[in-house]
Amino acid sequence: MTEILPSYVRGAWWTPSSDADAAEVRDASTGEVVARVSTAGLDLAAVLDHARTAGQASLGELTFHQRAVLLKKLALALTERKQELYALSSRTGATTQDSWVDIDGGIGVLFAYSSKGRRELPNAKVYVDGAVENLSRDGSFLGRHIYTRLPGVAVQINAFNFPVWGSLEKFAPAFLAGVPTVVKPATPTGYVTEAMVRIMVESGLLPEGSLQLVSGSVPELFAHLRLGDLVAFTGSASTAERLRAHDAVQTGGVRFTSETDSINASILGTDAVAGTPEFDAYVKQLVAEMTSKAGQKCTAIRRAIVPEDAVDDVIAAVRARLAERIVVGDPRAEGVTMGPLASTAQRDEVLRQVTRLRDGGGELVIGSTEAPAVRRGDGTEGPAPDGAFVTPMLLRFADAQSPAVNEIEAFGPVSSILGYRSLAEAAALVARGGGSLVTSVATHDPEVATTLAAGIAAYNGRVLFLDRDDARSSTGHGSPLPNLVHGGPGRAGGGEELGGIRAVLHHMQRTAVQGSPEMMTALTGVWHQGAAARPFEANDGVHPFRKSLAELRIGDQVASPSRTVTLEDIETFAAFTGDTFYAHMDEESAAANPFFPGRVAHGYLLVSWAAGLFVDPAPGPVLANSGLENLRFVTPVSPGDEIRVELTAKQITPRETDEYGEVRWDAVLKNQDDEIVATYDVLTLVAKELAAA
Repeated sequence: MTEILPSYVRGAWWTPSSDADAAEVRDASTGEVVARVSTAGLDLAAVLDHARTAGQASLGELTFHQRAVLLKKLALALTERKQELYALSSRTGATTQDSWVDIDGGIGVLFAYSSKGRRELPNAKVYVDGAVENLSRDGSFLGRHIYTRLPGVAVQINAFNFPVWGSLEKFAPAFLAGVPTVVKPATPTGYVTEAMVRIMVESGLLPEGSLQLVSGSVPELFAHLRLGDLVAFTGSASTAERLRAHDAVQTGGVRFTSETDSINASILGTDAVAGTPEFDAYVKQLVAEMTSKAGQKCTAIRRAIVPEDAVDDVIAAVRARLAERIVVGDPRAEGVTMGPLASTAQRDEVLRQVTRLRDGGGELVIGSTEAPAVRRGDGTEGPAPDGAFVTPMLLRFADAQSPAVNEIEAFGPVSSILGYRSLAEAAALVARGGGSLVTSVATHDPEVATTLAAGIAAYNGRVLFLDRDDARSSTGHGSPLPNLVHGGPGRAGGGEELGGIRAVLHHMQRTAVQGSPEMMTALTGVWHQGAAARPFEANDGVHPFRKSLAELRIGDQVASPSRTVTLEDIETFAAFTGDTFYAHMDEESAAANPFFPGRVAHGYLLVSWAAGLFVDPAPGPVLANSGLENLRFVTPVSPGDEIRVELTAKQITPRETDEYGEVRWDAVLKNQDDEIVATYDVLTLVAKELAAA
């Protein structure tokens, strides 16, 4: 692997014609050269143009659901060959557990977005956001918000610590949105990203131009970006600010989001004294965050904020757990639980920052800045001068307000412990970090939790509350999940790399569209009140429930006859269901209620009758009723009133991997005076094709 690491651009693998300026990448444990990296001569403008043309075209042919299915297939392809990635990951200093977080975690993101895409997005190319806004008295002029994909390319600049997860957590939402990706991994671990992309390319699943890889530096990249492009950056806050200041971002309309280093905290609640499950969970989590990935995580705990009288107890417990659990060495050696940093340059940088922390008032109470004896790859113990090893370190700050501890991050297995005298002071210390990705709180006291939440939530992208009830099931302080936002305010960058469908919509433009009901139906693929409807009696004579998805059309409608509601019906329903609420049974009390003219029919009686008015009972393509949504009762129905229903096919969503799909029906109940009685959506599962006779 000592040849030039290739890039994958414009549908082919590419390496420079000269390796004169290639950077060497070394094994983090042994110093052996693993790869050489260069982009000399790479035409970045052509790379971006390929994404904007071929990538946009190929992804634009697919619906959200089709893209979601491809994400699952890509996840399966990576799963089949993930041991190749594990073998390479060990060379970055990652233990098997570290690699699991990165590799299996990244694959899990693909699975998660595949599932969310099929459950939460339509099988369409436009996403409709929010309710319709009626902009005229007669309903002839409407407004809605829609999301359409950005017309450019998603450039994803990643950090060295998670070469697989860091790439896939950006790629998945961009791909689902329909925006092509150019991924630029960090040089020290880019060879793992290259192997991941190679597996994806060799799977044959990637639409043309949907994913390109640039292995190496991209100094002129921003000069080629334009409106419609976006950049997602993970790395240092200083680099993020420099990139954000580029004209392409400031005046050129390029979207820029960043997730950067942050001084994350973990608070030990006042109730979580030594001997409680919360104290034990706190210490366990702190040690895990110090040593997982050798502390090279943007979410790692940098400040342990504990009650002043618990500082010594926490230090003693952390020291004991480190001694019991942590063995530093080559991750390929048996028994090693913490590997080296990613490079000797990173090791030297961490040691420089530890020196700054000590100069700023920190006392090193656990660990040492001296080169440690480690477990080497052959199983022997001793020095490894060519490896990037450091020991876990904990510093104690007598002055919790010290600028150093609240501003300096040593991006390695380094944390600091601070004492607090009140919950208000603990919250203020969190705020001094300038904005964080995550803060965790160990407490079993709801009052402690709510007090701290009010004080710290605005300074964090995520807050984890850890107690005896969730300690075993919790994914932990440092584990972002694709379901939830991963980002944070202020110093943390302000980005949202994950966050469920929010992350998908980040790659799309929200636009207010206005027009007639007919036009809104055409633009959104969702039928709107006032648009043309086709009652089956006056159209083709085929009841909509007798139509498969292949035959059903938006606007197909059942307009039922009327049915009269009697007092006997109301009383029978009350006796049968046990719902004898006074509005249905007591004339005097009902009349005294400001909402009712007297005794009225049960709302659920009316909904049940409506089903009887629109259902075609024979077996057919309608397989099941899967629910009701948005039910609203508008006008009360008195004995002697009549009701009728209009049921209109509102939205049709085929399922890509099943022989059926979902149909959303617009249901409107009206009385004899044409007043709306109730509105709701009926959801049914319908076969794609009629069953063979």
